[in-house]
Amino acid sequence: MAIKKERKKVEEGAPAWMTTYSDLMTQLVVFFVLLFSFSVLNQQKFQQFIASYQGMGILDGGVSPIVETEPAPADYPEKLETPEAAAALARAQEMMETYQTVKNFLTANGLESMVEVRYEERGIALDIKERILFDSGRADLKPEAIKLLDKLSGLLSQIPNEVRVEGYTDNRPIHTIQFPTNWELSTARAARVVRYFIEEHHLKPERFVAIGYGEYRPLYPNDTPEHMAENRRVVLLIGTT
Repeated sequence: MAIKKERKKVEEGAPAWMTTYSDLMTQLVVFFVLLFSFSVLNQQKFQQFIASYQGMGILDGGVSPIVETEPAPADYPEKLETPEAAAALARAQEMMETYQTVKNFLTANGLESMVEVRYEERGIALDIKERILFDSGRADLKPEAIKLLDKLSGLLSQIPNEVRVEGYTDNRPIHTIQFPTNWELSTARAARVVRYFIEEHHLKPERFVAIGYGEYRPLYPNDTPEHMAENRRVVLLIGTT
């Protein structure tokens, strides 16, 4: 009796994991095609993009080979954003240039130890501590404050953006006839800075907003004298418009 030898089944084609890889690549290509369809394209570049993937066997049902090569420069479309995105990008670039202008100005005028600058989502913030501008519990500008604001007016005259002047205090209560609470004190300080820029340097009033936050937006907990001193400040916020 003849004994049939069982032949081992030989799997044909690529390994199973290659199918999953191919599916993934196909989905990625579909995603990029959708992105291209929502943008203003250079037609010739788009055809080159599709042809490159067909040559790899992704769009025609083939299996993509894994080849170790140096990454080639991507051939992106000329425009890949909506008008809103383009406007947002332009504003961001403008604000970065403004930020660098502010940094250079502070360095050139030796003001880095008096003014802390930071880039925020709201704009560019110039942080000035109370001890430089005002005596405790008062809203009259100190002589050194006037010298500082004289220099900063030169910076603001170069930048047409809106400027919010914000006053902040620590949480120590104040009960004077002039300032019953920290709301009044912080607002009066912000308004005093704005008035100085307008009255002494003739900057446009419509550019400025004065607002006081009192003790309610501290940088740090009011748990040490050092933290309380950091919380007593005036911020010049150069807006995005």
